[in-house]
Amino acid sequence: MTPGNTVTVTLDGGESDDGRSDLEVTCPALLVAWADKDAERVGEVLLVERQAAFFGRDSEAAEPHALLIRQRPGVNEKTALLRNPFLSRRHLELKLVGDEGISITCLYQFLCVSRPRRLPLSSSAHDFGMPDADGLVGESPVAWELRRQIAFAAERAAHVLITGPSGTGKELVAVAIHRGSNRRARELIARSAATLPAGLIDAELFGNIANYPNVGMPERPGLLGKADGSTLFLDELGELPGELQAHLLRVLDAGEYQRLGDARPRVADLRLVAATNRAIGELKLDLAARFPLRIDVPGLADRVEDIPLVARHILRRIAASDATVARRFLHDASGQLGPPRFSAELMRALVLHDYTTHVRELEALLWRSIQTSGGDVLELTRELTPELREAPEPRPLQSITVEEVRASLERHAGVKDKVWRELGLSSRHALHRLLKKVGLEAETD
Repeated sequence: MTPGNTVTVTLDGGESDDGRSDLEVTCPALLVAWADKDAERVGEVLLVERQAAFFGRDSEAAEPHALLIRQRPGVNEKTALLRNPFLSRRHLELKLVGDEGISITCLYQFLCVSRPRRLPLSSSAHDFGMPDADGLVGESPVAWELRRQIAFAAERAAHVLITGPSGTGKELVAVAIHRGSNRRARELIARSAATLPAGLIDAELFGNIANYPNVGMPERPGLLGKADGSTLFLDELGELPGELQAHLLRVLDAGEYQRLGDARPRVADLRLVAATNRAIGELKLDLAARFPLRIDVPGLADRVEDIPLVARHILRRIAASDATVARRFLHDASGQLGPPRFSAELMRALVLHDYTTHVRELEALLWRSIQTSGGDVLELTRELTPELREAPEPRPLQSITVEEVRASLERHAGVKDKVWRELGLSSRHALHRLLKKVGLEAETD
């Protein structure tokens, strides 16, 4: 649902209670993906119940009102009343009657989702919308389920196989498992199997004794020796040749391995956490069977609700090492640090984008927006969607007359998101510069 428009949407009416608990019953929900002047509300939800209710500013009236909540494991945290003067007291009417229709005119951008009435309990505790202790960002049920699986794996000694598409954060999950395990006092040993040099893979994994295979060669413990008493994270496991996969079987069974040139076997007390973006069927069957614990890291398409929060976190991380980015997109007019500023159009495009490399791709899109945005708000880039890539070049400001601007404003009742597109401008920021240039800025505030 985009800001400034009146639309009607049809949502799944949810489930009847049938005596089930709030953990089992889902209902339609509206998640705040973008909010003008209320950026701290991003990630909060409105649960749409059977009874009609209104949502809006200063909702203290006697009539039923729906409040934004922060849905955390085991509790739905009520938030402060909305004070935004641009919201009406009956900003949104929520009601479910058969195929429910929701009419909305808003300065918020909502994403229609389905949520349980309450999330299961979790031991994780972090500020809402911020990264948890392991760096995972997200408040969706999918994100909380991933945290639950990480905690379950961390508390056990069994080997773990992490699967998922490229760019979803499999290494972050591996580090989180090690941090939560009883091996956390020892350094995590990590290596990508794809970087092991051909012909030296055995030596890299298992090590070698002194003077083998050549005189003067120093003794090397190999990755297995280094990980003794700790965790070995082996990324891109599927890149190991089949015969090397077979060599790992005894290691996984009993920790037993043999350094090159050594006559005696050694035993390493290690736990293997491996990751692959390949299908499990592409691994040797015997090797895959040695991983009783498996975690599939979801892509962004499976947790669209978290994209606004992940985008905000990425921009903050970029700004932490780039003062110019921080000054432009996080500081307000008084120079105080504030929440990242995204245009509604950019956030909508990021939420709807079809990702192939997921968080890595999202970060690249944000860098492109940083590079091309002309003002202090991150704007939509021409590369982000096919429609924009094929769009004509934006009109120069000097070619647009004050009469054209005034007529467009009248046609669209002052809705600037429609005006800048009709005039052929590149962004909402360009419209603001044009309004100032033609002397209409004060009339549209």
